[in-house]
Amino acid sequence: MKLINTEKAPGAIGPYSQGFSVNGVVYTSGQIPVNPESGSVPEGIEAQADQSCKNVGAILEASDSNFNKVFKTTCFLADMEDFASFNKVYAKYFTSNPARSCVAVNTLPKGVLCEIEAIALTR
Repeated sequence: MKLINTEKAPGAIGPYSQGFSVNGVVYTSGQIPVNPESGSVPEGIEAQADQSCKNVGAILEASDSNFNKVFKTTCFLADMEDFASFNKVYAKYFTSNPARSCVAVNTLPKGVLCEIEAIALTR
């Protein structure tokens, strides 16, 4: 079991890690759209979805994996009205069409609009 930690994704804001790699599989924690360099959150669902995907990608890279190795994601939206706009950005990153759950939640950390977690094979 290997703890995943990279400065290219935001640090955990609670008692959890960015992810773990176990027996050739990486499990990322949910990634909200915080820019790891500035700590800022972009405006709007498309910009937030893009940053969340970039954060997931950084953890995958630190785990010796990539988007093409993802086989399951879970996505959380603050508003299902954002579903189509979220999907437009998500589809640019997750081109292998992994299995996915996407649910609306009451609130997300820092009041963001989306959060993404992923499970992937390592190389």
